[in-house]
Amino acid sequence: MTTLHEPVFTSTPADLSVWPASTTEPRPGDLAVGGVPLAEVADRFGTPVYVLDENEVRERCRTYRDAFPDAEVLYAAKAFLCRAMVHWTEEEGLGLDVCSAGELELAVTTGFPPERIVLHGNAKSPRDLETALRLGVGRIVIDSPSEIARLAAAVGPDGHQKVMVRVVPGISAGGHEKIRTGTDDQKFGLSISDGYAQHAIARILDQPQLELTGLHCHLGSQITSVKPYLAAVRRMVGLMARLHEQHGLVLPELDLGGGHGIAYRPGEEALDLTALARKVRAELSDACAAAGLPVPRLIIEPGRAIVGPAGIAVYRVLAVKKTGDHTFVAVDGGMSDNPRPALYGVRYAPRLVGRTSGAAPAPVTVVGRHCEAGDILAADVELPSDLRPGDLLAVPVAGAYHLSMASGYNLVGRPPVTAVRDGHARLLVRRESLEDIRRRDVGL
Repeated sequence: MTTLHEPVFTSTPADLSVWPASTTEPRPGDLAVGGVPLAEVADRFGTPVYVLDENEVRERCRTYRDAFPDAEVLYAAKAFLCRAMVHWTEEEGLGLDVCSAGELELAVTTGFPPERIVLHGNAKSPRDLETALRLGVGRIVIDSPSEIARLAAAVGPDGHQKVMVRVVPGISAGGHEKIRTGTDDQKFGLSISDGYAQHAIARILDQPQLELTGLHCHLGSQITSVKPYLAAVRRMVGLMARLHEQHGLVLPELDLGGGHGIAYRPGEEALDLTALARKVRAELSDACAAAGLPVPRLIIEPGRAIVGPAGIAVYRVLAVKKTGDHTFVAVDGGMSDNPRPALYGVRYAPRLVGRTSGAAPAPVTVVGRHCEAGDILAADVELPSDLRPGDLLAVPVAGAYHLSMASGYNLVGRPPVTAVRDGHARLLVRRESLEDIRRRDVGL
C-alpha cells in the first residue's frame, strides 16, 4: 500500500469531465486519481495497468439507489468483476446480475448473499444451472423454451426456484448494432410478436416447482435516450395485462435491464439517470393504472454506468512513427486488454501524464502492440507533438469491458487491476504472468 506526501498544489483541469470526480493535477502535467498520481501507479505496478477509483464506484452505486429508492438495483457483473468489486457492491446495497457459473461462484465465495443474485444467459450450460441451484441463486432468467424442462428437471418435483422470462419487446436501441438486444433478429430472449414469450410463460405455469416472479427485458447497451425505456414499459405492461386476462396472473416484478449510456469523451451524451427514474416510474404507474394492474417492483441492471467511468488504463509509449501524413504512437497494450475499439469502433480520449509538455498538440493515432491492423486504441486524437518512447498515456472510462473481455493474444498476459482511495493504492488483481500461461499448457 502506498501513502503519498501532500502535493504542493492541487488543481482540477477543465477538460476532465469524463474522469473520476477525484481527479486532480497535483503538479503540472501529472494527474492523480483518488489522491494517487497515475505515474506513481505505473512505476509501482508496471504498465499496462488498470486503475479503479473505489470511491467513484461506491458513489455511483449510491446514485442509483437514490434515483431508484423503491427499485431493486442489480450490478451487471459482466462489465467487470473481482472480489473487491463484489465486496463494494454488497456493502452499497446492490444485488448482482451474473451470466455464468464462474461469476456466480466468485460472488458467493466472496460472501455475497446468493438470494440477491440473478442468473442470466442465452445458453446456460448444465454447470451454470447446477451451480445456481446448489448455491441458492435468487432468480434464474429463462431465455429459451428448452431451459424450462431442463430447469424443472434439475430442481426436482419437491424443489422450488424463482424464475423470470426474458422477453424481446421489439425495440431497437443501443450505441452499435452488435450491442442492440431488444429486437427480434438476435439471439436473446423470447419474442412478444410471434407468441413465443406467451407460450413459454404458459409452460412455466404448468411447472409447480418453478415460480414465475416477473418479466425481464434488456434493450441493448450505450443507450442515451429515455424514450426506448418508456416504450419498453408500455409493451411489457401490455404483455402483463394479456397474461392477467388469460391466466389470472399478477406478476410482482418487472426487470428493465440496463444499457445506460455513458460518455467516453468530453462532450459526448450520457443517459440522464434522474430523468430516466422519474419518467419510467410515471410511465409504469400510468400503464398499470390503465391496465387495471398493481404496479410491479422495478428491477434495473446497470453495469457500465457504475464501473466504466471509475476506471483508467495507463500505458507506456514504446514507439512513435510517422508514415506519410499519419503519426502512430504505439503503446505496450492494445486489443488484448481493450478489444472494444476493434469490436465496436469505440473512441477514447487519452492524455499524457507524468510530465508537462509545452509542445503544440498534433493529431496522432494511438495503436497497440499486437499483430493486427485493427489494433487501434484511439484514432486521430490530439496529443502533444513531442510524445516520445517512455511517456505515459492514460485512457479514462476504462472500467467496463476491458479486463472482462481481455484475451491472451500474443501471450502478453492480462494487466493488473489496482484500486485507489484516499491517497492509497493497492493491488486487486495481479498481472497475468508467463508462468500462469505455461501452467495451463499441458501438451508436452
